[in-house]
Amino acid sequence: MFDRRKFVGSAGIGLAGLMTGCAPRAVVSPSPGPIAVDGWTVLNDRPALDAEVSPLIDDIQRRAFRYFWEVTDEKTGMAPDRWPTPSFVSIAAIGFALTAYPIGVVHGWVTRAEAAQRTLTTLEFLTNAPMGDAPRGVSGYRGFFYHFLGSTRGYRFSLSELSTIDTALLIAGVLFAQSWFDDPADPVEARIRELAEQLYRAVEWTWIMPRAPLVSMGWHPESGFIRSDWDIYNEGMILYVLGLGSPTHPLPDGTWDRWAERFEASWGTRWGEEHLHFAPMFGHQYSHVWIDFRGIRDRYMAGKGIDYFENSRRAAYCQRNYAIENPGGWAGYGADCWGLTACDGPGDFAMTTAGQKREFFSYSARGPGERDDGTLAPTALLGSLPFAPEIIEPTVQAMYFRYGAQVYDKYGFLDAFNPTITRRPPEPFKHGELRLGTGWVDKDYLGIDQGPIVAMIENHRSGLVWDTMKKNPHIRRGLERAGFTGGWLS
Repeated sequence: MFDRRKFVGSAGIGLAGLMTGCAPRAVVSPSPGPIAVDGWTVLNDRPALDAEVSPLIDDIQRRAFRYFWEVTDEKTGMAPDRWPTPSFVSIAAIGFALTAYPIGVVHGWVTRAEAAQRTLTTLEFLTNAPMGDAPRGVSGYRGFFYHFLGSTRGYRFSLSELSTIDTALLIAGVLFAQSWFDDPADPVEARIRELAEQLYRAVEWTWIMPRAPLVSMGWHPESGFIRSDWDIYNEGMILYVLGLGSPTHPLPDGTWDRWAERFEASWGTRWGEEHLHFAPMFGHQYSHVWIDFRGIRDRYMAGKGIDYFENSRRAAYCQRNYAIENPGGWAGYGADCWGLTACDGPGDFAMTTAGQKREFFSYSARGPGERDDGTLAPTALLGSLPFAPEIIEPTVQAMYFRYGAQVYDKYGFLDAFNPTITRRPPEPFKHGELRLGTGWVDKDYLGIDQGPIVAMIENHRSGLVWDTMKKNPHIRRGLERAGFTGGWLS
C-alpha cells in the first residue's frame, strides 16, 4: 500500500498536514543544523519566501529542481531531453535548467557559487560550440541552435531542425542568468553576463524570415527553411519579444502587430470565457515563465480588455470545464483531474476500450478537442499554477492522493499517465507501462515539462523569474517595440 508520507523523505508529513497546507516540519539534527524534509537542505540557508505553498507543492518544486541539477551534465551543462531513458540533449531544456539554478539558490538547495559555476560551464560550452551550414559536426548556424544535440560533443543530433522556438527558450534562460547573476565584484558572474550577451547578440533573427514579417519555425541544411511560420497565437510570444529586442539583428518595426492581426481566428468562447485559444496548455505557459504579462497589454489585448495573463487564466478554466464535460468519455476526467498539453503518450495505435474503438498517440500536443486520447500531464497544471491556483493546487493534491506512487517518483510527477488504458494494446507501448489501479504510466521525465514546473511554482511563490527579467533591458526593449504598455513597463 502506498505510504502518503513517502514523498517528503524521512521526516514525513502526515495526511492532516497535507490537507491543511501546513508548512513542512524540519528534522532537527545536531550538525550541521536543521535539515529540511528532502534530507539534503540545511534550513539555516533558506531565506524566507514571500508566499507559502502546501508541502506537496514545495516537494514537487524541489524535486523538479533536482531533476535539472542531477541529470544535467555538470561538465558541459547539457540537459537531456528526457530521463531515465537515454537521450539526446534538448536546447530548450538547457534554457529551463539555466532558469532553475538561481531558484535552487534562493531556497538554499545549492549555493550561489555552485549555481554560478554550473551556469558558466553551460554558457562556455554554448559559446564554444561550432557553428556553420554543414549538415554534421556543428551545433547551430547564425546564432540559432539545433533542436536536439548529441549528448557527448553537442553536435546536431540526427536530422533535427535549426529551431527558432527552442533557441528562444534557450536564450530566455540565458538572459535570466545574465540578469540574476549581477554581482559586479565576482569574476564568474561577470563572465556569465558577458557570455550571455554574446550568445544573444549572435542570433540572426532577420535571416530566418523567408516570408516576412513572420519568423519561420526553422531551417534544415538539406532543404532550407521550414515551410511553416509562427503565424498564430501560441508560445511564440517569447520568440517575437526576443527578436524585437535584439541589439544586433532586430525584427522589423510592426512585426508584432502584423503577427497579432492573425489572432482573431483563435478568439472564442468554447468551454469557458472568451479568450485566445491554443489547445495544449504549454502555449499559454512558456512565454509566461520569463515575462510577467500581468497589467501590460499590446494593441490586440487592449482591444479585448484583458491581458495575456488573464488569457492564460481563462485557458486553464477552459481545460477544467472540458474535463468536467468530458465529451470523449475518458476515464478519470473531472473537476479534480485534468490537464492536457504536449507530453508523452502510450503509442500510436488504435484499440477498443469500454466497447469503443479509440485512437492513441505517442508524444503529441494534446488539448481540449484536439488529439485528446485520455492522456493527462501534470505539467499542464503545475506550469499554470500562477494563473489559477484556486483550482490547480486542489487538483494537483487530488491527483497525488488518487494515484500516489504510481505517478510520483524521484523527480516528482512522471510526465504523463492515461487511466483509460487498463490492458495491453495490440502493439508494445512506445513509452511507459501498465500500473495496477492507474492504467498506462510514463516512466520518463521530460526537461521541457519539468522546466515550467520549477519556474512557475517560483513565480507563484515569489515572482523571482518575472522580477529578474523586468531588469533585463533586452526584454523591456522587445516588449516596448511590440507595443506593450502599462503595468510594470510604466
